[in-house]
Amino acid sequence: MSRDPELGTFGRFVETPVEQMDAVTRAAYDLTRELLGLVPGPHRIWLANPTLAETIAPVGAYFQDRSTLTKAEIEIASCVVAGRWRASYATSEHERIGEDVGGLDPREVQALITGLPAAFDDVRQQVVYELASTLLAARVVPLGLFRRARDLLGDAGIVDMTVLLGWFTAVSLTLTAYDVPSDATGLDQ
Repeated sequence: MSRDPELGTFGRFVETPVEQMDAVTRAAYDLTRELLGLVPGPHRIWLANPTLAETIAPVGAYFQDRSTLTKAEIEIASCVVAGRWRASYATSEHERIGEDVGGLDPREVQALITGLPAAFDDVRQQVVYELASTLLAARVVPLGLFRRARDLLGDAGIVDMTVLLGWFTAVSLTLTAYDVPSDATGLDQ
């Protein structure tokens, strides 16, 4: 399969079909599928470095079913990050996921992605939004915001938030580096 690298199968990234993967890449692919049920978005690209892919896939799996944060809270943070980095594929996917899985109002999701002010009736969701917005704007976290976050989320929740923001920044930057468009499908594998 010879393709122009500027015209990849997933944005600019040229995927290797599963049947053509070497043993190390196939093992990383299989682990990712086992943990996540599929090989989504950035994981397709991270397979270019199988050692990294095997290391990072469990982090994604953690946020699917073990995090102290709810699905809605994860989606609030993810949408703020995707919007911050202008990652077309991530914003499109998480606009849908935020509404469908996170149960968020479409207007809330749109505000998160565009960087417009948002307000949530749920106090935990509100503090997740405020903490994510503050950290991604490279601002000091005021003591009052920190105290509210600690009271509502606990230290484990704050740690989850900061790692989620870093994780989703890696997702967004990977997708942006490879110019993955919002409608990308990649190889069917």
